[in-house]
Amino acid sequence: MRRLKRGDQLVVATHNPGKVWEISKLLEPYGLHAVAAGEFGLEEPEETETTFVGNAKLKAVFAAESTGLPALADDSGIEIDALDGAPGVYTADWAGPNRDFSIAMERVNEEMVARDGWKDPAPRANFISVLCLAWPDGSTELFEGKVYGHIEWPPRGTNGFGYDPIFVADGETLTFGEMEPAKKYAISHRTRAFESFKRACLEGA
Repeated sequence: MRRLKRGDQLVVATHNPGKVWEISKLLEPYGLHAVAAGEFGLEEPEETETTFVGNAKLKAVFAAESTGLPALADDSGIEIDALDGAPGVYTADWAGPNRDFSIAMERVNEEMVARDGWKDPAPRANFISVLCLAWPDGSTELFEGKVYGHIEWPPRGTNGFGYDPIFVADGETLTFGEMEPAKKYAISHRTRAFESFKRACLEGA
């Protein structure tokens, strides 16, 4: 397996500023120069796959082939047991074209009310992240991380992004939206996927 080394440039294949910031912070200690896909003028490819793995590969390969540089893409979402795993791969779609996650969280509430899902015990859910490292020749490596917990209503906290204000990880009392960023990142799904990625692909990890 090829490894990235200090000084290498790596495209972060997302236009989500929260993800760009989070992945850049994770890469920072390893001396990689992370550049967002938007800085290359790349459009976001349409996410036409039906799995997190499929969409992560699609985004990473597109960025790597377009720039001639290795690219790291994340496809992530929330899976709610009472909604049969929804929104799942459609996590961002529930936020509408403007990616307004207050709309997405309200839809979660509406779907839960329709199914009488807000009852004890607290509704189980998990966040999942699939990272894909793609090289310009099209080869890829995949890494997955999950964090389990439950959802609550109404939303609490303004930190983080996405569905963070309604998710409480196992063993915690604060939502991801209430946690200080450092505490959230220590246990997040993306950090767990990144741990596997760095052991396999980063020199000095």
